[in-house]
Amino acid sequence: MGACLALCSLASCASCLCGSAPCLLCGCCPSSNNSTITRLVFSFFLLLGTMVSVIMILPGMEAELRKIPGFCQGGTSFIGIENQVKCDVIVGYKSVYRMCFAMTCFFFLFAAMMIGVRSSKDPRASIQNGFWFFKFLILVGITVGAFFIPNGTFHSVWFYFGVVGSFIFIIIQLILLIDFAHSWNKIWVENAENSDNKCWFAGLLSFTILHYALAFTAVVLFYVYYTKPDDCTEHKVFISLNLIFCIIISIVSILPKIQEKQPHSGLLQASLISLYTMYVTWSAMTNNPNRECNPSLLSLVSNVSTAVQPPSDGSKGEVQLWDAQSIVGLVIFLFCTLYASIRSSSNTQVNKLMQTEEGGGLGGEGVVGEDGIRRAVDNEEEGVTYSYSFFHFHLCLASLYIMMTLTNWYPPDTLTQDMDSNMPAVWVKMSSSWLGLGLYLWTLIAPLLFPDRDFS
Repeated sequence: MGACLALCSLASCASCLCGSAPCLLCGCCPSSNNSTITRLVFSFFLLLGTMVSVIMILPGMEAELRKIPGFCQGGTSFIGIENQVKCDVIVGYKSVYRMCFAMTCFFFLFAAMMIGVRSSKDPRASIQNGFWFFKFLILVGITVGAFFIPNGTFHSVWFYFGVVGSFIFIIIQLILLIDFAHSWNKIWVENAENSDNKCWFAGLLSFTILHYALAFTAVVLFYVYYTKPDDCTEHKVFISLNLIFCIIISIVSILPKIQEKQPHSGLLQASLISLYTMYVTWSAMTNNPNRECNPSLLSLVSNVSTAVQPPSDGSKGEVQLWDAQSIVGLVIFLFCTLYASIRSSSNTQVNKLMQTEEGGGLGGEGVVGEDGIRRAVDNEEEGVTYSYSFFHFHLCLASLYIMMTLTNWYPPDTLTQDMDSNMPAVWVKMSSSWLGLGLYLWTLIAPLLFPDRDFS
């Protein structure tokens, strides 16, 4: 009897893995839309690849693998058994490049396949919303194949793909943060007006003050630790410019004319954008190759110099990839990825830019089929609520951003196996912060410049 029940359970799981609806998650999300569940599962694939990349880049992983007899080339071995695996390929920055290359190819494949899908009646929509087991096999297959790519110039060429893709993704992150701040402010203001509860206004004021306090504290710390009286001119310019820009957008956001056109615009959005701008500024400065202007966080905390010294025995030094800005970058990435998966913005322009439609987010009622399995609601019979192709393109860029974040934007040198900070990464991040501030400023002044257009 138990075996029969087990077989029935496996059969139901197989129907979920190979069917046209992601019913595996419906037990956890009993009230959900098909479109939301699909985006969450694809985002889970991305997060799973990110976790694998993090494990591969952990310090000491290669040394542990070399202890396995008969596994790594140059490691311990059994008599008569020749080690075959190049452990410097399956761990460290090389593995991150290959893992993220596989994820990029996987999502780019689906981005190309889903171009022009208009509703769930399109046969390709069933591929988008189901067949998860086969999708997982495809991702695993591409990943395995990526580890057989010869070294050559692969890492150097893929580095530039990562730089361009990460630049675009940083802009998308800022757009999502702007949209999140607008939605946050609108919901809390409406709650305060409808309930006459002043606690909502107090909450908005508290978070606004907190964001500005953190941003101002960051500026002070930047001037103290990332500038020198007679050096670090670039850092002084970066910090000062972004501080001025943040003050400008804060003033513009509360001008009477702006408030008249956009009553939900305010300092909460400006404060959150200012805080994110300071993070991008810090992230850019940590890529400065001048170690006098770029002290590590460990040296700031422990007051100990962490400059990499060449080993006395002449062997290659170990490069530390994991740092504080990478951790913060991952946290922001996780938030933006989750938000992009469940978001349903009420802003028309944001929806046009992100290729989504105004909808109910996680809303919907799960449907129980004749077999007793709860399935998601197909809310896209009349039309898709988001662009399948653009969503996969967004995850494709996210894969490149993860690659650059985990390797701290170090350009790999395939000859020396070493990595070093570089100024191009600094300029890419700073230019993305300026472009992001410009986009936010445009969202404020566009309704004034074009009064006949709908910017709601």
